[in-house]
Amino acid sequence: MATPTAEREQWGSRLGFVLAAAGSAIGLGNIWRFPFKAGENGGAAFVIIYLICIAFICLPYLFAELALGRNSQKNPVGAIAAIRKKTPWTLVGGLCVLTGVFILSYYGVVAGWAFGYIFKGFVAPAVESSEYFSSFIADTAVVLPLFALFMLLTISVVYGGVEKGIERWAKVLMPILLTLMFVVIIRAVTLPGAGAGLDFYLNPDFSKIDGTVVLEALGQAFFSLSLGMGAMITYGSYLPKRENLLVSGGYVALFDTGIALLAGLMIFPAVFAMGQDPSEGAALVFVVLPNVFDAMPLGTLIGAVFFILLSIAALTSTVSLLEVVVSYFVDETTWSRKQSVWLVGGFTFLVGLPSALSQGGSDLLTNQISLFGQTGFLNIMDYIWGNLALALGALLLSIFVAWVWGTRQAVEELQIGADGMFSGTLVSVWTFFLKFVCPLVIAIIFGAIALGVI
Repeated sequence: MATPTAEREQWGSRLGFVLAAAGSAIGLGNIWRFPFKAGENGGAAFVIIYLICIAFICLPYLFAELALGRNSQKNPVGAIAAIRKKTPWTLVGGLCVLTGVFILSYYGVVAGWAFGYIFKGFVAPAVESSEYFSSFIADTAVVLPLFALFMLLTISVVYGGVEKGIERWAKVLMPILLTLMFVVIIRAVTLPGAGAGLDFYLNPDFSKIDGTVVLEALGQAFFSLSLGMGAMITYGSYLPKRENLLVSGGYVALFDTGIALLAGLMIFPAVFAMGQDPSEGAALVFVVLPNVFDAMPLGTLIGAVFFILLSIAALTSTVSLLEVVVSYFVDETTWSRKQSVWLVGGFTFLVGLPSALSQGGSDLLTNQISLFGQTGFLNIMDYIWGNLALALGALLLSIFVAWVWGTRQAVEELQIGADGMFSGTLVSVWTFFLKFVCPLVIAIIFGAIALGVI
């Protein structure tokens, strides 16, 4: 068992960890991607498959990442090296670190869009939404400052450290996020015609379930918890040994899933009430919803509130992405946290510039670059790092924990602080799922992404 270093930072409380880890998972994937995936795949039927996947696939894997992190008290690279020194398996940890950098590089751009859209209803209420969105993301004079602002916000939070930075801000931002969500939900469900949206979202039609719907639900469930990029390994490394990983991990999954479900309650009643199409896909948030807000009473205010909460959700995710990389440099080099935050943050901003320019600021980056069936630099980055790399990292990490480190050692770590609740049949079931079910399912997700099925 790895020995924690004396200088290792720790979370100040279980609540702080849960809010920070849930904040890592809660982001554009929950409030933007989950509703449009549900809209494209039959509504309530998709949601039920999604919940099953969370419970039986994602949760067992989440426990594995947390156990590996706390056992080693290290970042993803250091965690693997602590168990198997001088082994190619450390490349898996390196993949996690690279994934964090490259996802943050374009995620920060999209987060900047969300922040800029807070003011859309005040500055351009009469402009058709698709036209406004196209011109907005192509305007480098607007997009680049917004991207820079969001990176500075992210850097400022991580700069403060684990307890005084990430945890302190999570305790502020997450309650605000929840409050704003309920404000939007109350307005949405009280609109005339909202009942049709609630029926679509809550009343399942199982005839709509096919192989594609199941694969989409698997992919969404998996990615919604920020698994496969080392965030939960890193956040788990800051947990004290007295902490019950099962309870803490369960709260994280519950919180994250609850936010995704609330996002559906915000969006579907309003979309149906305004006669819009719930299967509009990725355009749902930036094109369809602004049309909805423009058409509803108090829509300008509700629209601003919605994009404030979307920006908060994005910030809690960008913080975790940056922390994964910063943790690596703090653990594995002589760099201080302050040095690491500024250097990594600055480098990530530079790497993100092509993504920021790829929506109209540069014809080369927008239309003339294609790879893996994707056109445009930002779309290619998302496919490689936000889809393929995440699935590959999760697949390799699940194999490492189950078959290299070994489930017996992982179980021993999970039992520390668990007060006897992790034993007997529960251990056997978890071991079976981690050894066989999780790797198989993740491999299927990876294959589906590679083949363009999802």
